[in-house]
Amino acid sequence: MSSFIAPISTDHLLSEAEKENLYQKLIEQLNKDFNFANEPVDFHLSTKPDELKVQLHEKIYRLIQYKFAEYLSLLYIVDVPEDQVKKLDGSDIMELSEQVSFLILKREWMKVWFRSKY
Repeated sequence: MSSFIAPISTDHLLSEAEKENLYQKLIEQLNKDFNFANEPVDFHLSTKPDELKVQLHEKIYRLIQYKFAEYLSLLYIVDVPEDQVKKLDGSDIMELSEQVSFLILKREWMKVWFRSKY
């Protein structure tokens, strides 16, 4: 049985998800947690990885800019480690939203991967 390897980048994570045939499960998990946070996203199962990356980044950017309380709620629901978020440099919102998108994907990928293996 393969062991969980923490992805080093969004692209690496998405290609791993595809290789493991878990990409659609990852999209389902994202949709589920965003809906649970009352910030519905509509990532279709046909969404390509590069589109998902851009759409997620835009969504997080808008949440940070305009709906900060909802953004914090989403991080809590997804269960992104607070210490990881605190380490990020918040001076550039574009950069921050990209890094937070990766943290969200990493956490969602972990959930999906473990569920598929155990």
